[in-house]
Amino acid sequence: MSFRDLRNFTEMLRALGYPRLVSMENLRTPNFVLVSEVLLWLVKRYEPQADIPPDVETEQDRVFFIKAVAQFMATKAHIKLNTKKLYQADGYAVKELLKVISVLYGAMNTKGVEHADLSEEDSNKFKFDLGSKIADLKTARQLASEITSKGATLYDLLGKEVDLREARIESIARPLEINEAEKTLKIAIGCVLEQVQKTKDMLNNVALDEANLEAKIQKRKLELERSQKRLQTLQSVRPPFMDEYEKVEEQLQKQYNSYLEKFRNLTYMEQLLDDHRRAEQEMIEEAANMFHLDQNRLKEEELHLFKSRNAEDSDEEDGGSGSEEEGGRVVRQRAALEMLLRGRAAARLVGTMPDGDTEVDEDLGDSEIDLDEDEDEQDDMDDDSMEISLSKPSQRAKKPEPLEESDNDF
Repeated sequence: MSFRDLRNFTEMLRALGYPRLVSMENLRTPNFVLVSEVLLWLVKRYEPQADIPPDVETEQDRVFFIKAVAQFMATKAHIKLNTKKLYQADGYAVKELLKVISVLYGAMNTKGVEHADLSEEDSNKFKFDLGSKIADLKTARQLASEITSKGATLYDLLGKEVDLREARIESIARPLEINEAEKTLKIAIGCVLEQVQKTKDMLNNVALDEANLEAKIQKRKLELERSQKRLQTLQSVRPPFMDEYEKVEEQLQKQYNSYLEKFRNLTYMEQLLDDHRRAEQEMIEEAANMFHLDQNRLKEEELHLFKSRNAEDSDEEDGGSGSEEEGGRVVRQRAALEMLLRGRAAARLVGTMPDGDTEVDEDLGDSEIDLDEDEDEQDDMDDDSMEISLSKPSQRAKKPEPLEESDNDF
């Protein structure tokens, strides 16, 4: 609700010629009497022949009055009104009343504009536009053709009026026969009686159907009661195998708990075994690497020793016997060092092996075999190097046999 709406409402009512003076303060508070009078006056203004009950004394009469007015405006004027706001009869109802008042006020202003246009057309008779009338030309032609066809049909019927008039007068002038009238009435009464009898039969059938349905309902109720009682008895009675079932269920729960515990332990032990195998493999690889490093270091020392020994042999010509003894001592030291390293590697490998793990023992065996083969090859290479290194002094002293015998004896 706004001041502008109230002002427009009062001005439009005054312009439309409402007999009562309405002020802006009349609808500040709910005033259903004034709203009903305005609605009734607007309906009569829109259609004087409208039949709207003016009683608004009780609540039911007010509701019926609002519904009747809203239905009338929706069907006749195509105006949708909010019945709740109209029933409030306050400032919110003014907006709904303005919907109807604005239509009537606009129609009144349009009539004034049409009168002004007519006066202008009278002054300017020859100033008109046929472009807007082209759309109505087709409709005019269609209506003209319909008028022609209807006129021809009417002319044909009027041409037959002479003959039809005589037949009509003859039928009217003929006296009414009582027997035929009684017969016709009897036939009509018989038809009515048949219809009445059919209706009574249908009513009787309805009564029978109702009785049958009641009997079926009663029967179903009894069955339902019996089923409920049986269900209660079954729920109250304990099955004979329930004790055994509970015992078996407890045993199954225990077995399941034991299974879970064993499964967890087995998984944990498998994880520990994998970690142990991984650690052993790393130790084996580390021992093998250390063995190869020591072996390479020994090779380098031997080569360095042989080179230095050859240099000394070339410088000293008369020290053959002393060089042979020193070469034998070096060979024995080398063999002792190799045996010591071999024992250390075997001790490392065997010390890291578990007692019950056959797979790891096989791996150790393979590694020992490989180490033995490597040592044999190293021994052959050492022998060859010793023979090569001692070949020069043997040309002059010619005593290589003691070195070979000492090496074989060791």
